[in-house]
Amino acid sequence: MPALNKPRLTLATVLLSLAASVHAAPPTVEIVAMAHPPVIASLKPLRDWLARQGDKVSVVEIDAESPSGERKLSAAGLRGHIPILILIDGRHEFTRKDGVKVALVKFPAIKDSPPGMRGNWLTKDVQDLLIGHATKP
Repeated sequence: MPALNKPRLTLATVLLSLAASVHAAPPTVEIVAMAHPPVIASLKPLRDWLARQGDKVSVVEIDAESPSGERKLSAAGLRGHIPILILIDGRHEFTRKDGVKVALVKFPAIKDSPPGMRGNWLTKDVQDLLIGHATKP
């Protein structure tokens, strides 16, 4: 009787399958923010855009003034009055394609943000980082 050629699962095949599924996982965005009107208003464009992404991105909201929010801020090395921290897969510091380093901390760099609390990031920076994540092999 001829032997049947059955596909065999090797350790390498299993590891490659697991690696592919890890890369397929959507990025996680954690928005650690105070629940005050100026913060809510400044994050509205980002939250609206994230809501339109569906299952392409996983979003977690954390109140910055809660114990878990304070732990997140501390783990990111931040102290003091921090109204907004945005983490993408656990990171908040990135280098844009043009070489500019951005930290997704404080208010976005728009004219309506309080000058003393204005960060160096825009909603577009977060969008570009997430779109870049989605297009990586």
